[in-house]
Amino acid sequence: MFSREENELLTRVGPGTPMGELMRRYWIPALLSEEVPVPDCPPVKVRLLGEGLVAFRDSKGRVGLLDEHCSHRGSSLFYGRNEECGLRCIYHGWKYDVEGNVLETPAEPSDSDFKNKIHHPTYPCREVAGIIFTYMGPKEKLPLFPEYEWVKLSADRTHVVKFYLECNYLQGLEGDFDSSHTSFLHCNNLKDLARLNRDGAPTLEAEETSYGMLAISIRKLGPEQNYLRLSPFIMPAFSIVPGPATAKFEETDIRAFRFWIPIDDTSTWFYILSMRDTPFTSEEKTSARSWVDSIYRRIRNAGNTYLQDRELQKTVSYTGIKAVIPAEQDGCATESMGPIYDRTKEHLGYSDKTIIALRRLLLKAVKTVQEGRESPHVIKDAESNHFSHLRSIKGVLPANAPWRQLLEGEGKSDE
Repeated sequence: MFSREENELLTRVGPGTPMGELMRRYWIPALLSEEVPVPDCPPVKVRLLGEGLVAFRDSKGRVGLLDEHCSHRGSSLFYGRNEECGLRCIYHGWKYDVEGNVLETPAEPSDSDFKNKIHHPTYPCREVAGIIFTYMGPKEKLPLFPEYEWVKLSADRTHVVKFYLECNYLQGLEGDFDSSHTSFLHCNNLKDLARLNRDGAPTLEAEETSYGMLAISIRKLGPEQNYLRLSPFIMPAFSIVPGPATAKFEETDIRAFRFWIPIDDTSTWFYILSMRDTPFTSEEKTSARSWVDSIYRRIRNAGNTYLQDRELQKTVSYTGIKAVIPAEQDGCATESMGPIYDRTKEHLGYSDKTIIALRRLLLKAVKTVQEGRESPHVIKDAESNHFSHLRSIKGVLPANAPWRQLLEGEGKSDE
């Protein structure tokens, strides 16, 4: 059983919390590039790991992520003037650059060096693949930015969308490593119900890796073949999950990298960064966002009971929730647990094997940071920064073949 203390340890992410300190040791998404689209555009509020921040793009196109409240008297810099390579507070005109330097304090005497004695809290940013990432940990522990596949892809081969979840990040993240739910929650054709009885209970394995964990799901396709899905969990809260099985695995299949980023303890931004070997058209990118509105909230949400159709549930769909992507149905399952689920009330079974492994991994990582040691998968040198081929894998193998053969390329299809 998961104890109340363990649940608190993994779900609380604010400043000074153990999990919050772990999260702050990594580069994590802060916002989308499109939210500050052009130089000197209006700043935007950002809430991340329980901290109130403001992001702005200066006159040279650089992005700054600053503490929201002015270092002078605490007014919100969200209302500030973004001008001439700095963000100026509207209260007394204090002006800050993207690095938190105080450029001007116009209400002070002209010969005052007061501004040179103050540095406004700010976090470094890195803009990649349409996402602005930040690092919120100790400056002396600043890691290299991991060289994942999407870092070097051209803009036309990636697209990204984010959406708001009204629950703790861990509820969503655990769903990515809950392989058995896909046969039920994402069954959109009741004619497939026979399949639920055939492969609704996959064989599960989990293995720790240098980047986090590899989750393995094995389903029977018949007496002679197995269908396998290998899904990486990447510290601190990233995942790569294969798409559904198809008759033919194409090398140009869309691959998705997913980020579960805590806004605070009870809300989350979920980013899906999709990529493939051929360019996306503008129509495809527009279609891929058709299920979220202009402020990144799902069209189907708790406020409208996810537009669930009970008649559809009886006749066509297992859930009655139409979905452009499976994450819409996932949102119902994870949000309906409540803002922070009390895991002491669970009754875990074999189907939760990879969830248990994930929790143990995170608990161990938190303890590592608490003891003052280096957190796992923090990149400190270029020689170890090789993750461009880190992907989920799906494929078919003979029934008696070990799952590791997928890693060796036999029956392999990258997703």
